Amino acid sequence: MRRGPPELLKPLLKFESIKNDHFPYVDVSHSVGLYVEGLTVTFDGFRALDGFNLYVDDGELRCLIGANGAGKTTLMDVITGRTKPDSGEVYFGQNINLIGKTETEIAQLGIARKFQNPTVFEHQTVLSNLELALHGKRGIFDTLVGDFSSDDLDRINEVLAIIGLKDRIKSPAGSLSHGQKQWLEIGMLLSANPRLLLVDEPAAGMTRGEAERTAELLKDLAGDRTIIVIEHDMEFIRSIANKVTVMHQGQMLAEGSMTEIKKNPSVLEVYLGEEY
Repeated sequence: MRRGPPELLKPLLKFESIKNDHFPYVDVSHSVGLYVEGLTVTFDGFRALDGFNLYVDDGELRCLIGANGAGKTTLMDVITGRTKPDSGEVYFGQNINLIGKTETEIAQLGIARKFQNPTVFEHQTVLSNLELALHGKRGIFDTLVGDFSSDDLDRINEVLAIIGLKDRIKSPAGSLSHGQKQWLEIGMLLSANPRLLLVDEPAAGMTRGEAERTAELLKDLAGDRTIIVIEHDMEFIRSIANKVTVMHQGQMLAEGSMTEIKKNPSVLEVYLGEEY
């Protein structure tokens, strides 16, 4: 018989204690987790990225901002293998070249992406969603009828504690609020314990309270993993950002702390406007 929710009352383990042996070695001896150099992407003559450079430290929480069409989503698409660039390099650590790899191959390296709209199995419980998301699991049928392994329970316990949904493990995902669905999807990504997490507009559609909870969640996750966040909500950005990269017309317009960005004349002119 399948072991279920009662087993989830066992003591929680720290996430960093769960080994990532299923991912290949990533060389971060120079403290940089992601290198993007000279990246150019053209769509029907339009340069979505134009010689773009980006360096994100291992364990850093980096925020990307910019107007629609600045190239933010295209950058994410290249990193995750959805789009092939015309030129340039993208390295995960110093040793793993991402260019030419498929989306599946890149996910198997320990890179996960969350899109703006949450994608969860609404008719399945919170618990089932997390179990289905575990890295390298058997088929869906086997997962639904099989036993939880000890490692599965440890991982699910930790994820539930991180996303704050332990009291909703038996609830269908469709019954959750928009913010809770976002947290569940983040939890589904965390089930594989990725090293690099790409998050697209996590605060969109959230109440202010949910956005504040999400900000705390992302800040807590940084350090153990590298996180890149795209967001338009500047209050949300202010609450999480140590370093902000501003994109404009496929290039880097400015980079620095939020205080520095707010004072940058070029950023004020093309993006932040009179609000600041």
